Amino acid sequence: MDVFRIEGGHSLSGTVEAGGAKNAALPIFAATLLTAGTCRINAVPDLTDIRFMGKILRYLGARVEQVGPHSWEIEAGEVHHRAPYELVRQMRASVCLLGPLVGRLRQAEVSLPGGCVIGPRPIDLHLKGLNRLGCEIDIRNGYVHVDGSGLHGDYLYLGGRHGSTVTGTANMIMAAVLAPGTTRIESAACEPEVVDLCQMLVKMGAKIHGIGSHYLKIEGVAELTGCEHTVLPDRIEAGTLLLAGAITNSEITVQNVIPGHMRALLDAMEGCGIPSEILPDERQITVHPTESPRNPVEIITLPHPGFPTDLQAQMLALMTLTPGLSFITERVYPNRFMHVPELLRMGAHVSMEGPSAVVKGVDKLYGAPIMASDLRASAALVLAGLAAEGETWIQRIYHLDRGYEKLEEKLNKLGARVERLNEDSIPRELVEAG
Repeated sequence: MDVFRIEGGHSLSGTVEAGGAKNAALPIFAATLLTAGTCRINAVPDLTDIRFMGKILRYLGARVEQVGPHSWEIEAGEVHHRAPYELVRQMRASVCLLGPLVGRLRQAEVSLPGGCVIGPRPIDLHLKGLNRLGCEIDIRNGYVHVDGSGLHGDYLYLGGRHGSTVTGTANMIMAAVLAPGTTRIESAACEPEVVDLCQMLVKMGAKIHGIGSHYLKIEGVAELTGCEHTVLPDRIEAGTLLLAGAITNSEITVQNVIPGHMRALLDAMEGCGIPSEILPDERQITVHPTESPRNPVEIITLPHPGFPTDLQAQMLALMTLTPGLSFITERVYPNRFMHVPELLRMGAHVSMEGPSAVVKGVDKLYGAPIMASDLRASAALVLAGLAAEGETWIQRIYHLDRGYEKLEEKLNKLGARVERLNEDSIPRELVEAG
């Protein structure tokens, strides 16, 4: 396996571009199952999760070809309804196959995805929604079996204890666009990635009203056609890059950004005393260095337009070097703090109180051998390594490759010193010390 060796303490400068959004591309790939026509998807990031979703679609019978560096062509002429455990277990997002399979084939058999390191992510709202749409559901031997022969439009409420379900909303939309009658979804997730999915489905012939709101009205149609669609920019990658500038007190510009998708992060950065400049017409944001001490902040992660859970770990890394006490409360995935023990190894002062982290800023972080546990924790550890004194070795960076395309190359372009090496390159004394 690969590891990162990061030589910390270097200022960054320059311009870098965010890629297409992984969290939009995955359900969009799944949506191609709704038509026998050809779909061309552009601005697709080159990630392990994307390649794996392509593998699943091929298993289901679709023709899947990468026709350019960031362009894919998918034609699901004839597909079958069963997604097996050996494929689904490797990527939780594959649960978004339920909706299009039920919509297109009126049946689905998809392995339950199971839990992950940031805690269980149940699909009860997905199943509740499908049941309301007239589907019969049977769970046995680790699989969800859906009989959608009675699929029809109906009223759905998708609110849960941690807010609206993003993947659940995507699933219900994809089932409803081909369901006879009208479907009304209340408490729908309104994340930009859900909006992007809806916009593609409209291009395919779907009738969706209220896009971007918590209330959607979907009039079912008999069939959908192929289309060409460009995935929206990745707000999480853009935010991670902006925070790389902030944690190193550097001036960098991130291009291919939709500033309206970044308001919660920009507001938090402003509260922290980090100046930024927004050029919406040019779709770019510049973060500037400051000579004044940063301010501690209090952040609560919430569904969009609240502060995104996928930037919580990266923001926490910044807070470890911010004077005073900062408070970060996780309302979406309360167990999503696996990065904290690794940051402690680097000299951070963080204590946990239930779903909240209390962060006492320190003067310095110090390089250490550390272990990535999940995608966004990996990004947080990279940011900490950029600012730390000395060398930081990060193991299990395959997590990072699930959601960031060539992150080390983008950071090195800005002046960072990040090397991707084989894990055998880790000095023996560091391995023994760890």
